Amino acid sequence: MMISTTSKDGNIVLTKPSPTLLTSWYAEQVIAGNIVASENVILATKRHINDLKKSKLKVLREEFPWEFDEELGHRPIRFIEKYCKPSKGNFKKLIAQAWQHFTLGSLFGWVHKETKLRRFKEGLIFVARKNGKTTKISGVSLYGVSKDGENGADIPLLANSMKQARLLFDEAKAMVKASPKLSKRFRPLRDAIHFDQTFSKIEPQASDSEKLDGLNTHIGVFDEIHEFKDYKLINVIKNSRGSREQPLLIYITTAGYQLDGPLVNYYEQGIDVLKGVINDERTFYYLAELDDPSEFDKPEMWIKANPNLGVSIKLSDMVEDWEKAKRTPAERNDFITKRFNIFVQSDEQSFLDFEVIKRNKRALKLSDLHGKPCIGGFDLSQTEDFTSACLEFPLSTGEVFTLSHSWIPEKKVLSDNEKIPYREWEKEGLLTICKGDYVDYQLIYDWFVEKSKIFNIELITYDPANAYRLVEDLKTYGFNTLAVRQGYITLSPALKDAKELFLDGKVIFSEEVEVDGELKTKINKLFRWYLNNVKLVEDRNGNWLPTKQGRYRKIDGFAAFLNAHTEVMKRLVAPQGEGNITFVSVSDLFK
Repeated sequence: MMISTTSKDGNIVLTKPSPTLLTSWYAEQVIAGNIVASENVILATKRHINDLKKSKLKVLREEFPWEFDEELGHRPIRFIEKYCKPSKGNFKKLIAQAWQHFTLGSLFGWVHKETKLRRFKEGLIFVARKNGKTTKISGVSLYGVSKDGENGADIPLLANSMKQARLLFDEAKAMVKASPKLSKRFRPLRDAIHFDQTFSKIEPQASDSEKLDGLNTHIGVFDEIHEFKDYKLINVIKNSRGSREQPLLIYITTAGYQLDGPLVNYYEQGIDVLKGVINDERTFYYLAELDDPSEFDKPEMWIKANPNLGVSIKLSDMVEDWEKAKRTPAERNDFITKRFNIFVQSDEQSFLDFEVIKRNKRALKLSDLHGKPCIGGFDLSQTEDFTSACLEFPLSTGEVFTLSHSWIPEKKVLSDNEKIPYREWEKEGLLTICKGDYVDYQLIYDWFVEKSKIFNIELITYDPANAYRLVEDLKTYGFNTLAVRQGYITLSPALKDAKELFLDGKVIFSEEVEVDGELKTKINKLFRWYLNNVKLVEDRNGNWLPTKQGRYRKIDGFAAFLNAHTEVMKRLVAPQGEGNITFVSVSDLFK
């Protein structure tokens, strides 16, 4: 068999693999640099090779009970190539590419040494558009109901909406009809494809489906989970696997604009697993993406996000599309997201891209800041909605650390239909859900008083709207306060300075916390959500104001931070004498 790959110079070449299964061959070629791949795909292939070594060490049999069975890994690939025919295009048969051997071979080939049951319970395959995702989903689902050794196997094809789920289902049904061999054995109906020999079926399912609770999932395939806002459908499917010996959930998706949904969490967990930060032996990750914006104009690097380049994607067409798209901001962002597989905001005026937010990954222990000077900020918004407060600490390194908290009335939580993860944020200590219909501003007062016993709060900044009573109470306690006018002249300089800090990775909003004797990074996911929601309004003089992406995309926590930053930025550093730079403490600013 000849396999097409892309060499370092961007040319499509045909190579003949070694006699070993292409799963391991692909890993070896990526590690050797013969196949261009993203940093995270390289880590995934190194994980595979290292696990192969561990599986052969007898002293580790109990610590590492897994082995790679080439025959089991190749079965779904052989089934797809032998029986499945594409329903679209001019292709007469399906030939799995090396990266597909690696992903499917890993998911089905890694098994327990004694039971031969599958190692991986979940797999995230993260690739750009037009890389054959729909075809792969269809082939895997048909294999799962017929050749995976399971009776009564339910295989739901899952999406955020029934319309999207049916697109997957209809493709699987068309594949059956296109193959004389499959059409003899499968019974496709309007809402299900039955394989009567094993009493198994394939069905489309979505978050709005009415018959989710009766599922008995053997293999669940999720399409485009970048559109998912919450874990409702995912949790239902996970809870439907209980009676299965080796259930498997596959998430196959591109990047998207839903930056506070399950995909971003799974993506970040995947990076931590591949880097060895956390241990998860039961989840497979294949994260194909461009590694850096500098690669946008380097077509020889595009295979990092498009492993099917040269097969289902024509490089010259992609180059032509990019040259056109990059001239229009909205089209450029969509191309970067869908074709380069990089998370970006959906609006061309967005404050920060997700890649920029990720640069700000440093964490600090709060105990290191005890007694340190800081500036507070709060944004009261409306009593029936989010209210936020923060402390911003200028650091001698030129960085800033922000400690933030938010409050929301329980009535809002109970009536909300946008599936915002309030309870998760509450559990992590980032949000207080207040009993009743509104946020009592006494809670914000108490928060500042409590924090003043730990940190040196030198000034509290605020939006004057609705703030009179709270400000008077804070003054009575002894706090210095300062109103921040919410206009271009005041906020634009702070916005531009903050953006420079974010671009340089100098905004810290994660904590180092001790868990079971080890230091772990606790990301402030609520503050990150606020950042994702900010877009900019620009006046004719190039001044900025922050606004939110949409009705439900709140930015209150960012507004509190911005109020504080109008003061923090002013004299964080000051020139001394002959061009030397000296860091000035906040205490000095108010002398």
